[in-house]
Amino acid sequence: MAGYYKPKGNVLLDKSYQFAVRIEKLSESLNKERKFNIAGQIGRSGTAIGALSREAQRAESDKDFVHKLNIALKEADETQFWLNLAGDCGYIVKEEHDSLFSSCDELIRLLVSIINSKKRNF
Repeated sequence: MAGYYKPKGNVLLDKSYQFAVRIEKLSESLNKERKFNIAGQIGRSGTAIGALSREAQRAESDKDFVHKLNIALKEADETQFWLNLAGDCGYIVKEEHDSLFSSCDELIRLLVSIINSKKRNF
């Protein structure tokens, strides 16, 4: 990484940003291989996780916060779909798929935990 992003000390923000960088690099690689549809889809959903998590930090209410993180959760789930499709089509090697899928799974667990915790406080 070039070093523009400064860690926030927020596990979700930091991990989702690192994941977005990895996804963007994958998307760029897929574009070079002319796999435009999957490159665009995985790039959009994979980077949206971090963008929505960041946006949630400025939520107008607890319900708005949960709403934004729920959308991030949906994007993470969609990203896993695209990762599986890319792997099954032979567009990415198993090691890259497994590493990205595992990182995305970790983000899903974080999001679910944060959402459930916040909902208990409603």
